[in-house]
Amino acid sequence: MAATALAGLVLLPVAAPAQEEPSEVTNVVAPVVTGEATYAEVLSATDGEWATAEPEEPLTFTYRWLRDGEPVRGEREATYELDLDDLRSRLQVEVTATDGDGDSAVALSEPTEPVARAEMVLRGEPKVRGTQRFTHTLTATPGRWRADPTKVRYRWLRDGDPIAGAREATYRIQPGDVGHRLRVEVTAAAPGHERATARSVRTDPVRHRVDVQRSVTYSVVTRGRVTASVREFARLAQETYDDPRGWRGGGVSFRRVASGGSFTLVLAEASTVPSYSPVCSATWSCRVGRYVIINQTRWRNASPAWNAGGRSLRDYRHMVVNHETGHWLGLGHPSCPGPGKPAPVMMQQSKGTSGCRFNPFPLLSEQGRV
Repeated sequence: MAATALAGLVLLPVAAPAQEEPSEVTNVVAPVVTGEATYAEVLSATDGEWATAEPEEPLTFTYRWLRDGEPVRGEREATYELDLDDLRSRLQVEVTATDGDGDSAVALSEPTEPVARAEMVLRGEPKVRGTQRFTHTLTATPGRWRADPTKVRYRWLRDGDPIAGAREATYRIQPGDVGHRLRVEVTAAAPGHERATARSVRTDPVRHRVDVQRSVTYSVVTRGRVTASVREFARLAQETYDDPRGWRGGGVSFRRVASGGSFTLVLAEASTVPSYSPVCSATWSCRVGRYVIINQTRWRNASPAWNAGGRSLRDYRHMVVNHETGHWLGLGHPSCPGPGKPAPVMMQQSKGTSGCRFNPFPLLSEQGRV
């Protein structure tokens, strides 16, 4: 019975599962990313080379850019401009080729090198503007750069060496700058760029506040028992005379000669100072006629009032030479112009300042009178 039933059955063939036909589009040569992997540069994608069933039929291509393997949103053109998000990443392009029947295939380029920062390209060097004389202020320009800097740093140099603390776009010329050449060093930075440094050309040697209007000569002698170094005394006195803050700032130049000269600078034992005139004291320095007399005790120890004010011995030596030489130049004793103001150098600061600030150099008003 069962065999009879089976004999009556008709066995139908079973259809094999449908298989996807291979694409008619095949990549032969992978696409290539061309261009420099540097911030703000533009990368371009080649299409690569493809094989199709109908070679004469054109293909259409679409693109998708990837950053470190992840798609970059919205970037589906054949070119790609690198931006800040791409720094240190590798870029690839994915190209899809499609034929007229809708068959397509995808190929991926090799990754680029990590995207680097761009170079800050200088188009015009920094400049130093202003009058190159003591007491004047110079101003630096940042220079011209291909990319606009978002941060600029300045450093001023004297004869090529950095000046301590001089890191602004402006610089007020200091006494130590006179006779030397200045320049400014600019460091510029912009997003996506390496920092770059450029220097201005050197200035001419910085000049004194005013040119020489009067030249005088002097000689150095001693009186009495002098135990201080006369060589050092002469050297420091000449430094005071050359200092742009001193009488040189008023246009007077001083040159030492072996003997004679316009006046005589004396380093005198304290007890011998009155021998020049009864108006002179063994306690202080003095000026009598052509003699500018520096009391050795004051030279070595300054004065009680000066020391109580916390000022240095070097500044006292500046002050006493400037003060007594100022008498030879024709100036008398002024009073304090007001509490807290710098004392005139011709004020008797060895004895006190009556509320003024101790000051070793002549005021501009005093310089203008010589």
